Amino acid sequence: MLEKIHIFHTNDLHSHFKYWPRMQSFVKEMRNSLAKIGETSYLFDVGDHLDRSNIYTEATVGKGNVQLLNDAGYDVVTIGNNEGITLSHEELFHLYDNANFDVVVANVYSSTGKNPAWMKPYVVLTTEAGTKVGVIAATAMFEVYYQELNWQMDEPRSTLLQLAHQLRKEVDIIVCLSHLGITEDELLAEECPEIDVIFGSHTHHVLPTGKLINGVLLTGGGKFGQYTGHLVIEYDKKMRKIVEKKDTLIHNKDLPIVQNEQERVQFFEDEGNRILNTPVFTTTKSYNKEWFHYSQLSDLFAQAILEKSGADCALFNAGIFLDGLPKGTVTALDLHRIFPHPINLCIIELSVAEMKEIYMQSKNEEWPYIELKGLGFRGVIFGKMLTYGFSMNENRQLLINGKLADQDHIYKLVTLDLFTFGYFYPSFKYAKKQYILPEFLRNIMIDYGQRFFKQ
Repeated sequence: MLEKIHIFHTNDLHSHFKYWPRMQSFVKEMRNSLAKIGETSYLFDVGDHLDRSNIYTEATVGKGNVQLLNDAGYDVVTIGNNEGITLSHEELFHLYDNANFDVVVANVYSSTGKNPAWMKPYVVLTTEAGTKVGVIAATAMFEVYYQELNWQMDEPRSTLLQLAHQLRKEVDIIVCLSHLGITEDELLAEECPEIDVIFGSHTHHVLPTGKLINGVLLTGGGKFGQYTGHLVIEYDKKMRKIVEKKDTLIHNKDLPIVQNEQERVQFFEDEGNRILNTPVFTTTKSYNKEWFHYSQLSDLFAQAILEKSGADCALFNAGIFLDGLPKGTVTALDLHRIFPHPINLCIIELSVAEMKEIYMQSKNEEWPYIELKGLGFRGVIFGKMLTYGFSMNENRQLLINGKLADQDHIYKLVTLDLFTFGYFYPSFKYAKKQYILPEFLRNIMIDYGQRFFKQ
């Protein structure tokens, strides 16, 4: 007897809700139709469903996303780095308290000794015909961030290998929700043919009909709600093996428009606006932003991050300011508009020679015009690199706050965490550093503004 099992899947939505109503409606109709002919279906999400650059997600601290997953009838989800490291420990601990679905992640656990009730290393789903489907999952290694937020991590691939071997005797089919990226998925497939399907994400790759490696089918559904995946597994009950597995991607923009679609999407923005439109401090003047120059806002921001970090000097790009600071009442909504990025500060320890190298690299004339995508940046262009508290004189000597630097001293530079991944400043990747978590740039500005504007 051949059994057909359907798994619909989404990944890396990043709170892009434009097509959410039609996608949800389509999957529900499909699942209802399949149920009528006796075929089992599931709905999975492979992480980064939320993104705090979206005001609805920010205002509800991700709980709104969980409600959307509930309403859509998801069966199993895993966490991405946007769930894992852009929330405080307490916020993530309680994120899924009201979830009507299973949350599976095998390589993260709490440093406090108690895991949240929702956190499961795997689940076993049983189809209408009694076939057992084991679902395992892991998320990307942002170990330093997780540790700062009181979570511990295990290496994902070895964790998944161990689980797959353990479950192979207990279930008929093993699928993996992988928020690890295409390279890790390919390595996992090579090492672990016990897994039947790896649902991919994190690197936003698009695999229109999947990719078969070592007998393992890999999927990838892009980003931002572009696609819904539909996996079909044909399982021979008598032979106890899969005879066919295939995945297709459905373009969500091509799905039928549903009733009140615009109103439903607009609700998310309106609700976010309503919740965040609360005063946080009052300014005596406006602070302009510039993308190619120093500005009043960059000066204020530099003061804020230097005070927060206790560092000797600061470095950041002017493109992080998406708007100026208005005169008068400033709301949480204003600060979110100016700083929508899920970016944290980082303190880096550097020698004088390293500081000079960083200063020279920051003069790169091409960087200001880069249309940067990713690394937490949610702006338009990179903008000018701004340095505060360090410079070089005509004799190429390093000055720290106007004084000649001490050659034997290690200086502390506060910068944005996006620079620590090695793309702009390779040396930052290996330098001694400390991340300031969980506050984002907007939170730091709110705290500083509440003190500064009371003076």
